[in-house]
Amino acid sequence: MPIETLADVIKGTGDPELPLKEALRPANPALGVVAASLGLSLVGVYAIDVAVVADPGARSGLPIATTALKQLIFTMMGLFAAAVVALPHHRIIGRISWALMALVLCVLVFLLVPFVPEALVRPRNGARAWINLGVTDFQPSEVAKVAYVLVVAHYLRYRKEHRTFRGLLMPGLITFPAVALITLQPDLGTASLFVPSLFAMLVAAGARLRHLTVIVLVAALAAPAMYPMLKPHQKRRFVAMLRQIQGDRTTADDMNFQSFTAQTVVGAGGVAGNADRRARALLRYNRLPERHNDMIYAVIVTRTGLLGGLAVLGLYGLWIGSALITAAVCKDPFGRLIVVGLTAFIAIQAVVNVGMTIGLLPIVGVTLPFVSAGGSSMITCWVMTGLIYNVGLHRPRPPFRQSFEFADG
Repeated sequence: MPIETLADVIKGTGDPELPLKEALRPANPALGVVAASLGLSLVGVYAIDVAVVADPGARSGLPIATTALKQLIFTMMGLFAAAVVALPHHRIIGRISWALMALVLCVLVFLLVPFVPEALVRPRNGARAWINLGVTDFQPSEVAKVAYVLVVAHYLRYRKEHRTFRGLLMPGLITFPAVALITLQPDLGTASLFVPSLFAMLVAAGARLRHLTVIVLVAALAAPAMYPMLKPHQKRRFVAMLRQIQGDRTTADDMNFQSFTAQTVVGAGGVAGNADRRARALLRYNRLPERHNDMIYAVIVTRTGLLGGLAVLGLYGLWIGSALITAAVCKDPFGRLIVVGLTAFIAIQAVVNVGMTIGLLPIVGVTLPFVSAGGSSMITCWVMTGLIYNVGLHRPRPPFRQSFEFADG
């Protein structure tokens, strides 16, 4: 290996890696992310089977439901995808981030083209969010999360303009196209995840908290003006949440049916849960909509009780904590921002999904990462895991270029 000059190291043009055996040592905190991802994925496969199969004694042929088997296959595909993205240095991935984002935006535009045949883009629940690939469906908005984090991290990595109000304009402009296109599908739930991820990366990059606080306050004050622009079904979700907060049970068989049913089956889990057959029967006769997808957390708590629900949250805690430790020990600003941005997506999505399941948040159609049924979501979550492991694996050598260490903190 050629000897690097000090200038090469500081500029990041030399070999940035430590010896592989050192990077792979058990102390690597990114291993906690991998372990939590695997645990959540396996929990999801079982929960999907419980949600789909009402009577396990009536199975014919396969030991698990077809939907659960597909989820298991997607999990293995996700593991492979994670291994692929973990191998090349994340700086190499950063060089193609803008091209990847441009490609994703083109696909998001393609979804909205009205004359595309329904055999290729068929609306579901009024949303044009999936492309039919024959054997499965592809949801581009999931890939947009990864591309977006890579682009913002690549833009911010050596800058300080974002520490001014004017400097925050460019990250906002980068965010706008993806959020706008996903909102037009319409998929307000997924679109709402991008801004928290941006704020997390800005905080990690040293943006001034007072600037971000002002932006949040202005956005909160302007939010009511956006209500007339929402679709009718989106307005119903907020009205339903308000009725639920007011304790109005008259909507339990109408707009709040899914929310109240989810809370009912969650409560039926008690502390320790129900036996397998009883849990399946409860889910069958309570007719919980989307129980294998958006409402999968209710299935888990019905089967395993409060303790099982807390255990799942503990796995998310392990995932998030291990990822943040990986970001903290990473001296490369690009790698650090990748980890923070991806962690924000997983954390916010998990909080929103659990919150809407137990009635604390309106139902906005957000899945539970690694657990809900869905190929695009599963593979994307594992790609996120692979990228975080990539950052933990490829550690830069000292001396390090200054990364967001500003004099005023």
